[in-house]
Amino acid sequence: MRDMDAMVSLFPEDVRVGKNATGRAALRAYMDGTLRSPFTGTSHHIGGHIIEFDDPDHAHGVVYSKNEHETPVADGDGEWVIMQMMYVDDYVRAAGPDGPRWYFARRLPLYWYATDLNRPPVGSAKMRWPGTEAVEGNFHKLFPSYEEFWGRAGDAATPVPEPAPLDEFLNCMRRGQAAPKVKVRAD
Repeated sequence: MRDMDAMVSLFPEDVRVGKNATGRAALRAYMDGTLRSPFTGTSHHIGGHIIEFDDPDHAHGVVYSKNEHETPVADGDGEWVIMQMMYVDDYVRAAGPDGPRWYFARRLPLYWYATDLNRPPVGSAKMRWPGTEAVEGNFHKLFPSYEEFWGRAGDAATPVPEPAPLDEFLNCMRRGQAAPKVKVRAD
């Protein structure tokens, strides 16, 4: 709803913004620019949220998001861009105005595709923003299983391992790897 103050209050006071800035005011300025251009309207539909606790004050998770964006173009007609992505989140419980509360410590967006509603994202280079060069998304970089699956000819025919321990599902899926380094926005 474009309430920048409410949005940035979901992050701790010392939130890191890019390489050189910190704080809610810096995040508000960044998000204001992000939501002002290239969008005139957005809607995010959230699903498949997984949160795992590291300790009483820290957690991590992923959540999928199917988005719709109204995007103006130079001729004034605009395009309706659909997008599939996931957020990779780190959470922290810290002091709030009325006691401890949970905040987003870090939120990393990973994109699979973005394209005009009338142009299905078939083939490679699925990130197709109006007026920009099409590029590959980074949606599948979080989980090595995607490359492993396509790197073999068929079923591996190996024993099925035991299920991941409680609060270790995401770490098992990530094979212990850190979140990928991705460029979120060109500044």
